Amino acid sequence: MLTIARATYDAIVAHALRDHPDEACGVVAGPEGSDRPERLVEMVNAAGSPTFYEFDSTDLLQLYKEMDANDEEPVIVYHSHTATEAYPSRTDIGLASEPNAHYVLVSTRDWADAGGGNNEGPVEFRSYRIVDGEVTEEEVTVVDELPESN
Repeated sequence: MLTIARATYDAIVAHALRDHPDEACGVVAGPEGSDRPERLVEMVNAAGSPTFYEFDSTDLLQLYKEMDANDEEPVIVYHSHTATEAYPSRTDIGLASEPNAHYVLVSTRDWADAGGGNNEGPVEFRSYRIVDGEVTEEEVTVVDELPESN
């Protein structure tokens, strides 16, 4: 199960809507081993595409250096689908290299079909675990704020 703070959820959705019709992408880092998505890092889709996302290799290297220095790991790896449901594509599954991460997909297709233009439109927000090519959907719980860590 993924537990995510409302502010982080809202920021991921806002990023997906802002970048539409291109796919948005990013990472939410958290303390190593905590499963706490705390620090949202919006990334640039280097592919600049409505059907594919790619992290800029320089930006990604910098992010991993920051996470390493802060004893963090990627808790959520997210991106949007602009014309299809929020389910990992074969490409998404092939690129999934973080076995402990939650892979969040946000579909903006219904928002676009409804005319887009506002940040209140319907989106589909789903989370998966992807390990060795095996996709398992998980429940998403949105809370006002994450509980205190131990």
